[in-house]
Amino acid sequence: MRASEPDEEHLLRRVARADLDAFDELYRRTSPWLAIRLRRRCADDGIVAEVLQDTYLTVWRAAGSFAALRPSGDADAQGGSAAGWIWTIAARRLVDALRRRARQPDVLPAESLPVPNAPAAEDVALDRTIGHELGAAVDRLAPELRAVLSAMVVDGLTVRETSALLGLPEGTVKSRARRARNALREALS
Repeated sequence: MRASEPDEEHLLRRVARADLDAFDELYRRTSPWLAIRLRRRCADDGIVAEVLQDTYLTVWRAAGSFAALRPSGDADAQGGSAAGWIWTIAARRLVDALRRRARQPDVLPAESLPVPNAPAAEDVALDRTIGHELGAAVDRLAPELRAVLSAMVVDGLTVRETSALLGLPEGTVKSRARRARNALREALS
């Protein structure tokens, strides 16, 4: 982004005033990384496309709520960054889409489940920001424990949302979260 270009927060405030050009620019800037994050959690391109569309429709309709949470020039305001706000909407839409799919008579296709092999951007960021020791402890967790930890801690999803996202019973999510916490506590003590 060049210095003369508005940041995403500024674009969202303009979107709140129904500025279609600002919405187009916001979409151009944020949709590529958002699609990558969604595909990291769901390999079904149809669901990802649906979630992207639902997310940006919500952004268009609800940009005023972001602008109200974070007034212009208030870097310390509650409500977080524009990218974080958009990701929160998308993560919740993904959970909703996966719930709808789970309620359908057909079983979720295996390709729509999260892909556990490649490291997520959040995992890379966690390694850089929380220290090598904790990062190493997280890396030693079993993949199913890391997936629950990532959904609940990094993405801020509830047990129910994590359950729908990962296609697991809520009790399994709770027990894996507890096992992950205990393993991290033990590794760091």
